[in-house]
Amino acid sequence: MERLKRILFGKSLDPLSKSSHKSLVLTALLAWVGLGADGLSSSCYGPQEAFLALQGHTELALFLALAIGITVFLIALSYNQVIELFPMGGGGYKVASTLLGETSGLITGSALIMDYTLTIVISVTTGIDALFSLLPSGWEQHKIMVDAFAIILLIILNLRGMKESIKVLLPIFIAFVIVHILLIGYGVFAHADQFGSIMTQTVHNTHALAASSGLFFVVALFMHAYAMGGGTYTGLEAVSNNVNTLAQPRVRTGKLTMFYMAISLSVMAAGIMLIYMLWHVTSDGNKTLNAIVFAKILGEMPMAHGILILTLCLEAGLLFMSANTGFLGGPAVLANMAVDEWLPHRFRFLSNRLVKQNGILLYGIASLIILFVSDGNVTYLVVLYSLNVFLAFTISLFGLVKHWWQELKEGEKVWQKFFLAAFAAIVCFTVLMLIFINRFFSGGWFALFCLVFVTVICALIRKHYKRVNAMLNSVDELLIKPISVENTPLVEFDGNKPTAVIMIGKHSGVAMHTLIWSLTTFADYFKNVVFMSIGEIDVERFGVALKLNELKQSIENNITYFTEFAQQQGLAVRSYVDYSTNPVDKMDEIANTHLQDIHNPIFFAGSLVWGKDTWYAQYLHNETAFAMQKRLHNSNRQMIIVPMKVDIETQKRIVVS
Repeated sequence: MERLKRILFGKSLDPLSKSSHKSLVLTALLAWVGLGADGLSSSCYGPQEAFLALQGHTELALFLALAIGITVFLIALSYNQVIELFPMGGGGYKVASTLLGETSGLITGSALIMDYTLTIVISVTTGIDALFSLLPSGWEQHKIMVDAFAIILLIILNLRGMKESIKVLLPIFIAFVIVHILLIGYGVFAHADQFGSIMTQTVHNTHALAASSGLFFVVALFMHAYAMGGGTYTGLEAVSNNVNTLAQPRVRTGKLTMFYMAISLSVMAAGIMLIYMLWHVTSDGNKTLNAIVFAKILGEMPMAHGILILTLCLEAGLLFMSANTGFLGGPAVLANMAVDEWLPHRFRFLSNRLVKQNGILLYGIASLIILFVSDGNVTYLVVLYSLNVFLAFTISLFGLVKHWWQELKEGEKVWQKFFLAAFAAIVCFTVLMLIFINRFFSGGWFALFCLVFVTVICALIRKHYKRVNAMLNSVDELLIKPISVENTPLVEFDGNKPTAVIMIGKHSGVAMHTLIWSLTTFADYFKNVVFMSIGEIDVERFGVALKLNELKQSIENNITYFTEFAQQQGLAVRSYVDYSTNPVDKMDEIANTHLQDIHNPIFFAGSLVWGKDTWYAQYLHNETAFAMQKRLHNSNRQMIIVPMKVDIETQKRIVVS
């Protein structure tokens, strides 16, 4: 199994090695490919939804193409401000939490969780749709199973690591950009001699429509189509959410990546909308509009069918890359929310490949569930997708508006940034309201239900952690008292004498409870004590020198304190400290390499016990003690898990006794 895991996911990486961190960071080009694929791939379905929403009034498509291009740059420039203000990443969630407060952060984070899940589902579904456009009718019954298989493949690919997945998909991205720019360019310039008449005809038809149906109808129809094309702008948030994965200088790399994304997406999306109009595209059964328009453009060219197949295969490939962006950005949102304790701590953890494994698995499972519940209906999924994206956009941008307004009141000359953020916020809020009102019964209500459900779950988790942390901090204060080792004779460590091995975690009070219990239960039995403490390298600390130094200082202080306490009890002491993404593996390694000279040691670790047992409590807290016990028992070593009731009165009785 270990050999199979290495083949599938690659060998383990050292989280403390600078080379490991350097090998994972992304240049602007790789970030454009890995994080920008989500935005660029939306050109495969966003313009289509907007064009179909015109309901045959294609004369408005020219204005719609212009509006799409402007909106892309507007949002991209606004998110450059996010990159400047939050160079450690976090995107919309960090913006809302920091600038608007915890509640806004929670709502934004919940929307982004849904957003990235839907990124995976809609991208895979649309990609498979592009491939099935080439197949005879009747094959559609197998499509959903192919969708599910593609999601499973992406899960495996991402468990290998972010950069690994991007490198595999890089050729697809580059080929997509080249082929589509050539086709769109030819499709536009093939009508270059008709541009004058096309513009005149477009204006004339728009006036005629306004005269016959009323100006309000024209504006309402345009805004409806503009809103339904909201899926076009998805993915622009991904870079700001993952700034911490970019190469130094991060802000510059992030802005350059956003520039690449804005140029490529605006040209692609607006260009596709334009060729829909120029080539008089109409919906045709199960084929996508892109398949129809590219078939028309290629016409009777040599190898036209082969080029069309290649084009649609590249679209499918890029959409798979977009789904891959969901696996890159989504776990980062989970990790940031887990750091703030809105979600279980396990989403902060890194695998031995230094990827957010738990987040990847959760997104994979959630995507498969939504895929089967929605039956892969792209139109329905786009509504859910756009609502969550524009909710996150709106809250984040209003956070920027508030920030720049406060800067203006303090005398800073940031009018340009303020007006840019304000205009972008108003545009995003308008699109959000239009989609929600127009599509309330076609997915809007379900999007709201999912958002409320996720938000409530996160709020309950935060409430639980706050209660537990308050009690544990009280226990720490109760059990950790100043001590003095002056004039205390040091005892020489003798591995042949009874030895207790105490595992020290984050809370000193838990470790002290375990130590006191072991010494009092086995009265005068142990002559030696070994302290083991493994600093866990999670997303908050990986590659961040300040956070890593804080962790090291905290562990060193803990070890010093427990060493002095044990010496005061007349015990011989050893201690072992190390750092890892997997504390169980590292403890097992220490037990097998550094404790061989100790005869039959007994291991001890604390485990929290609640007054009333709940089904979710164990999931919300670390299960390191039980995993370590299983390892040690398999190697015929003894380990005792000491229950600790999280209750102040119980701990007071222990101290007194």
